[in-house]
Amino acid sequence: MKRHFFKFIASFVACQFFASCSIMPTPMQNDHAVSEHLRDKKSVSILFIGNSLSFGVPKELEKICEENGVKINASLQAYSGWTLARHSKHSETLEAVRRYPWDLVIIQEQSRIPSQPIKRYTQMLPAVMRLAREARVSGAMPMLYQTWGYRNGDKHRPDDDFFEMNQRLRRGYDVSSFIGGLPVVRVGDAWESEMTQGRGDALFMRDGLHPSDDGVRLNAQVFYESLFANHAAPKNRRMRLNVSKPTRGGG
Repeated sequence: MKRHFFKFIASFVACQFFASCSIMPTPMQNDHAVSEHLRDKKSVSILFIGNSLSFGVPKELEKICEENGVKINASLQAYSGWTLARHSKHSETLEAVRRYPWDLVIIQEQSRIPSQPIKRYTQMLPAVMRLAREARVSGAMPMLYQTWGYRNGDKHRPDDDFFEMNQRLRRGYDVSSFIGGLPVVRVGDAWESEMTQGRGDALFMRDGLHPSDDGVRLNAQVFYESLFANHAAPKNRRMRLNVSKPTRGGG
């Protein structure tokens, strides 16, 4: 009974918000804000905030950029299993955002929270808003890192699968994008494309959640293509991608 009550409250608040905006949270196409923000920069500094799903991505992104003549400095503030709510109250994370003139701050939530409506509104959104505010005060553009569904779906939901969970995660990041006005790097969509084409198993480690070396490579490729779309496609690409450009939330 208590669970249903909180679910009702969260849904009611969300409906009231979107009704007041007279628009549903369907993110609009990116208006080149990212390209404009990075225009004429000889080197781009990027901070990733998240957990183990971000492990390896900054280094791999630096490698891909170096292969293609793009200079970046990518750093990572991540701990296994951490949520954005925890990061938003962690002095070391906040100091990491403030101590360096980052160009981009990439925000990645724990793997299930965006797919859960109550936690999405009560935990993820307040944390995203605070971290985004800190990034903007420091002169950086905050962005969301859309992650992917588990290989066999969420075990806490009966008859779930990768595609169902990935759809819920996409919805969670879309809502956060809409409310916070943040662009989204759609890594989860690239995983869905690979899964649809029968190549998805190679992206996962044995646990069906964390990315294998191929998964990390794919994640970094998506970031490269999303952030530096004006450059040529990455050299030595190991898999064909169907990657959309970043989107940002509407007003």
